[in-house]
Amino acid sequence: MTDVHTATVFDTTVPGDAARLAELRRDPGTEIVDTVAQQRAELAALRPAVTADIAEEPPRWAYYPWRRTVAAVLGPRAYRLLRLDRNRNLIAPDELDVLARLRVGVVGLSVGHAIAHTLATQGLCGELRLADFDQIDLSNLNRVPATVLDVGVNKAVVCARRLAELDPYLPVTVEPAGLTADTVDGFLDGLDVLVEECDSLDAKVLVRTAARARGIPVLMATSSGGLLDVERFDAEPTRPVLHGLLGDIDAAQLAGLSTKEKVPRVLRVIDAATLPSRMAASLVEVGSTLTTWPQLSSEVAVGAASVAEAVRRIGLGEPLPSGRVRIDIPALLDGITEPEDQGRPQDAAPAGRGPRPADDVIAAVADAAGRAPSGGNSQPWRIEERPDAVSIHLDPALTSAMDVGFRGSAVAVGAAAFNARVAAAARGYRAHVEFRAGDERYPLSADVTLAAGDHDPRLAGLFDAMLRRETNRHQGTRTALEDHTVAALTAAAETEGARLRLLTDPNDLSGAASLLAAADRIRYLTPMLHAQMFDELRWPGDPRPDTGIDVRSLELDDADVVLLDILRRGDVMGHLARWDAGGALGEDSFTKVAAAAALGVVTVEGRSLADYARAGSAVEAVWIEAQEQGLGVQPVSPVFLYATDRQEFTALSPRFADALVDLQYTFRQLVSAHAEESLALVLRLSRAPSPSVTSRRRGEGEHSSPMT
Repeated sequence: MTDVHTATVFDTTVPGDAARLAELRRDPGTEIVDTVAQQRAELAALRPAVTADIAEEPPRWAYYPWRRTVAAVLGPRAYRLLRLDRNRNLIAPDELDVLARLRVGVVGLSVGHAIAHTLATQGLCGELRLADFDQIDLSNLNRVPATVLDVGVNKAVVCARRLAELDPYLPVTVEPAGLTADTVDGFLDGLDVLVEECDSLDAKVLVRTAARARGIPVLMATSSGGLLDVERFDAEPTRPVLHGLLGDIDAAQLAGLSTKEKVPRVLRVIDAATLPSRMAASLVEVGSTLTTWPQLSSEVAVGAASVAEAVRRIGLGEPLPSGRVRIDIPALLDGITEPEDQGRPQDAAPAGRGPRPADDVIAAVADAAGRAPSGGNSQPWRIEERPDAVSIHLDPALTSAMDVGFRGSAVAVGAAAFNARVAAAARGYRAHVEFRAGDERYPLSADVTLAAGDHDPRLAGLFDAMLRRETNRHQGTRTALEDHTVAALTAAAETEGARLRLLTDPNDLSGAASLLAAADRIRYLTPMLHAQMFDELRWPGDPRPDTGIDVRSLELDDADVVLLDILRRGDVMGHLARWDAGGALGEDSFTKVAAAAALGVVTVEGRSLADYARAGSAVEAVWIEAQEQGLGVQPVSPVFLYATDRQEFTALSPRFADALVDLQYTFRQLVSAHAEESLALVLRLSRAPSPSVTSRRRGEGEHSSPMT
């Protein structure tokens, strides 16, 4: 019984197994543990739901003779799926399938016990082979996870039993006599990775030499300063064992050396010069005040974690060169620091624009133009002041990938031109606007020419409202728009030569929310778009506070502010993209749009930049009117908004181009946009409290220049 280390698994659909199980049940000395109902309930709760063949897989019964216990367990596929479910997505299911083909050998089951258990627990291998000639002593229990019931039992057997109780389906073989020159070849045959944790220096060389001959990589973790040693004999078949630290001496020669002669060689192998001071001092006392070198369970645990990661990398073909690294926990704790405050951003000093003379009409018009909305608050313009005019030039240097063909920037230029007209009218001037195509330097310009008298009182009356215009990202509440509000918003767009299409039906809003959420997910999962999205955000203390989006204006709670630190990481988005996951990335957009009072889409006939600029004037007119009607306004710019052909969709997001085409088509159908209409901007309208902060603008001289 002392060598028994595997569970016997009974399948009651097999007559012989059913009879043997019945016999065990009749034995009053056998304990029966049946938690299969609990296991099935947990299996049924998995997301996504398991397939019918997994859910209906018959359970098994595992008999552990050293415990005289029979335990009910799910069938092998269901058991593995459920037991390793919490690995996702740290280790993906397809990666687990690859790792399940890995055969790992562990030699030396003191430190090796924790390593073998970690490998099995994480599902990093499909077979384990264990070798150790020694038995458990009471003094081992400071680092080996065994019990007093295991004292006197072979270390490999103790480990194998623990693995069987973890996973009765995992193949585990034991070599309780340890490895010798006669048995090492059979042990290594077919292995993919060898973990060597021998106490004996000659044993270390013996197994490494044999592993090198078979191209098997060897890993070793020491419980002295967190050393991880890697020898990639699979990639470097002529590499010297133990990195050449022992010279040309072989295992047989080492075995013939005295203990005193081995000491300097051992010190070279463990890199004594870098040992923690307590361990180095303890080596001096071995044989005097210490029986052997000391070891700690915490160090063993660190070693197990490092070997597990190394095995995962080897198994999945990820980079892992030969060499060494120390994972010295005490040294790391010496460098402990206070965390940076990742909570809610603190208030910063409000933005301010330099004073301009009160009677400077051109300055007032330019200032108003600079207050216009733009994608990501990029303010993609250069404003040129002349004695009787202001020109707003579209600056390609201030654009982003989502601004396909500078169409979004053209909308911003049009909004700026509208503001300029309002400011001119408020000063008693009539403003004539001409949108003209330009060149590579400025693809579009809006020339606002002023003439005294005969101003538009309607525009003049919008001046204060224009100054109050702001983005409101509060979720707000759904309140039906009154007829006069709908009429006023519609008229605002039509007066500027555009059209406003309003979605107010809850089903339509929900449909739009799904489309916009899907577009947001693509923005997160496309590296270029993701990087540019977070480059737009401004935190207090940012050196570029007068452009971009203040994070406080996102109206996030403390938990969501902290979540931004995860969402901003490109490596995290890379994993989600590879897993085809990230459905929750569009959740904020879905929630806000689905709960809106309305979704307004400003459209215009034509595809030229001048057409988009006309639509931009309409966007600003609608926005100002909406706020005057008591509505909060948030612009929504889905990734697909400005793309018009396959080439542009592919440039936006090569991987998700097809999805973007479908999303745009469905969205256009939803808002009833006909083929000749261009979408200028989407506005989310709701009843909401005032925003926490307003967007800042570049100061005088940063976006404008007088004519020279």
